[in-house]
Amino acid sequence: MGSATEGLYLAFAEREARGNSAAYQELAERAAGDAELLGLLDGLPAPKRQPNLLFGAVRHLGGPVTEGWSAFRDWTAARWGEVSATMLERRTQTNEAGRCATLLPLLASLPQPLALIEVGASAGLCLYPDRYRYRYLPAGPASGGPGEPAREPMPEPVREFGAEGSPVTLDCEVSGPVPMLDSLRERLPEVVWRAGIDLNPLDVRAEEDMRWLESLVWPEQTHRLERLRGAVRIARTEPPLLVRGDLRATVRELVAQAPAGATPVVFHSAVLAYLPPEAREEFGATMRELPGHWISNEALSVLPTVAERLPRPAPTGSGLFVLALDERPVAFTGPHGQSLDWFADA
Repeated sequence: MGSATEGLYLAFAEREARGNSAAYQELAERAAGDAELLGLLDGLPAPKRQPNLLFGAVRHLGGPVTEGWSAFRDWTAARWGEVSATMLERRTQTNEAGRCATLLPLLASLPQPLALIEVGASAGLCLYPDRYRYRYLPAGPASGGPGEPAREPMPEPVREFGAEGSPVTLDCEVSGPVPMLDSLRERLPEVVWRAGIDLNPLDVRAEEDMRWLESLVWPEQTHRLERLRGAVRIARTEPPLLVRGDLRATVRELVAQAPAGATPVVFHSAVLAYLPPEAREEFGATMRELPGHWISNEALSVLPTVAERLPRPAPTGSGLFVLALDERPVAFTGPHGQSLDWFADA
């Protein structure tokens, strides 16, 4: 039986890298079969063995991630002291503004104006849904596999809309009856307050922090790198309030600070998976007690109270997230905001 770290890298190669990064798929598959590298990784705390963290650390230090396995392995083994120190210091804080495209219809449906509070905010780039432009495109016909229903495509394309002159345009393929898309052309959510929580907040004004964020962008995805840089320029004009702290206690404090008359909206994407199950349950209990609304965008198994209410299963091996409002699932989403498949009865 293989080690847990071996399984982690094989799963990453198959579920995340395949079809998205040929370079990372190869590195993860080969790493899973390399006893020496696995031994080095197993010398780190379990949360620090993640493929994204390893590859990001090597990129951050100027190492090769697109020149093939031999170059990567030799460089990493020779510089393991620096690589492991970076992995211990840093976190996988991918800050993907593209997720705003999947959050936008829900945000626009809530009583305005909004006080946004992001859990696991990283540098806070998802706190600016009103500062980006959007292109919602009809998804092509697709089926998730035998016995799974085909997606219902949008009846017609939705033209580009959003903040005039924004350096960031977010593309999202959409299927199903997404609410309020027509009205979004005229009215974006009104955000009057932005705050975020993170164990290690990143400062958009700090070049080293932003260089780390760039290191986490996968090498073939130049469009994500351009998007990141544009979102950083936007955030630098009005840096968000980012607080370092425990999720449950800090989210209570920030909700209490929301301006009078604004609807508090706590949201998170790809964050709770890094917590143990009991901590997720405690966070959910906290959210049920707080005023306002809770938007979660997490992998299928992360929140059982959401998963048990899904109207249909996700396509097999898709890696999709579940978007939910107050624990009511409304759509499947692409992990980086690239797709939105709205449920018919949501």
